Amino acid sequence: MQKLYFFFFTFLLSVIVYAQPSKGEFINVSMGFGLTSPYNETDTDMNSNGFYAQGEYIWSPRSWFGVRPYVGVVITSGEAKVKRAGAPDYKIQTNAALLGAKVRLAAPIPYVAPFIETGFGVSIGSFETFTEEENLKKSGIITHIPLTLGLAIGRKHNYEVKLIYYYQEQVRQVTGAAALGFSFPID
Repeated sequence: MQKLYFFFFTFLLSVIVYAQPSKGEFINVSMGFGLTSPYNETDTDMNSNGFYAQGEYIWSPRSWFGVRPYVGVVITSGEAKVKRAGAPDYKIQTNAALLGAKVRLAAPIPYVAPFIETGFGVSIGSFETFTEEENLKKSGIITHIPLTLGLAIGRKHNYEVKLIYYYQEQVRQVTGAAALGFSFPID
């Protein structure tokens, strides 16, 4: 597994590509550490972690604005870290494919360009939120609202560091990731 990470980061650092805030069409690939938390934080200190990956097609007509349809996957599971005597085992998990579209607003600053993204999408998979206040278990399609905060970095803004959140109201949880991404032009 360490060799795979080494190869991935070597490739990531050796490719010279262009990313928004440049104009044009791109493909963006992101991978990271997936997280899921319930809407209502309880004294059980509960969250789950796992894997996150996403691919985006980017259409950027302006250096500060882009439209980004996406497809991704998130797999997380976890239980309460603090268990009380007589209390049930609280847990939260998400195993889902993500589909949707976002818009990005970026500040085209040299070397470090902050950005924010939001949009609308659907999560397809299985979801469980079992806390003191919620007992939800669903499979199928649910809606989500994505929100991403990040930095496009590098001389040509070819790398991204970002925090990604998907607000899933129907299962009362927030799924997200701390991720790294890179883009390459297709036009």
